[in-house]
Amino acid sequence: MTRWGWPGTQASRRSRGLQLFSMDLLLDAIVIGVLLGCFYGAVSLGLSVSFGLLDVPHVAHPAFLVMASYAVFFLNEQYGVDPLVAGVLITPILFVFGLAAYRLYYETFEKRGSDAGVRGIAFFFGVAFIIEVLIILQFGVDQRSVTAAYIGKAWRLGDIRIPFRLLVAFVVAGALTILLTLYLSRTFMGRAIRAVAQDQEALRLMGANPIRVKQWAFGIATAVLGVSGALLIIVAPVDPTLDRAYIGRTFCVVVMAGLGSISGTLVAAIILGVAESIVLTMFGASWAPAISFAMLLGVLAVRPQGLFGRRS
Repeated sequence: MTRWGWPGTQASRRSRGLQLFSMDLLLDAIVIGVLLGCFYGAVSLGLSVSFGLLDVPHVAHPAFLVMASYAVFFLNEQYGVDPLVAGVLITPILFVFGLAAYRLYYETFEKRGSDAGVRGIAFFFGVAFIIEVLIILQFGVDQRSVTAAYIGKAWRLGDIRIPFRLLVAFVVAGALTILLTLYLSRTFMGRAIRAVAQDQEALRLMGANPIRVKQWAFGIATAVLGVSGALLIIVAPVDPTLDRAYIGRTFCVVVMAGLGSISGTLVAAIILGVAESIVLTMFGASWAPAISFAMLLGVLAVRPQGLFGRRS
């Protein structure tokens, strides 16, 4: 309204309309960002265990994730298995694969001395490359997707359209975080996994073998990727090179949360998801991939121990 009570000029009405439009876009971006962040949290949980608790330079984590997605695709396409059910079915296989992968890493690199970190990174880069090549040989380079009753549908919250696939990721990410947190805090093996990251000698005095504990933990970190891989292919189609897009995101989430903070992983992932969604909405898709690396550098510069980590 003007000073005399009459409606404002056309320019002022247009300005108010743009403000309302921008607020609607911002609210939409925040809601979608929270859901997207929960998805990022789900795909980062395994790395939070392998890298955050075990200090294993597992740069092949995203490649394992894509491999799990293709296994889910195979079961869905050949046998019509629901993607989430397929993710649960491949979990035991991935657990055994994780046990074997860590044993090979330990015997080849970690057992030999202090340069295991650098050599370990080279080892896991090699594993990631082999996985990518095998996927291309088996499935080709085309994108693959799955079918399910909830894919392609959406739920409207006012003017906001929320895809069911992101709601599924939201629920499953919360459930995975709760289950993994309870396992690590309430079971003997879970407490041993936390202890092996702090004092291996004390763990030996308690009668536990640190190497077997770390192997078991790496198996769990890989097994979680069964469900995470299902979420990956539910949210969007996958291709053999998709792991490269998630290296920065997953490491950003784990480092920003604080190494070993499982619950903090979900919170850090939501922060990243909201930041990506807002940047995507305001500046376009080309800027979104850089957000994870920018936030990673920022956290390392300001708070190296992460948002929920403790100063050593």
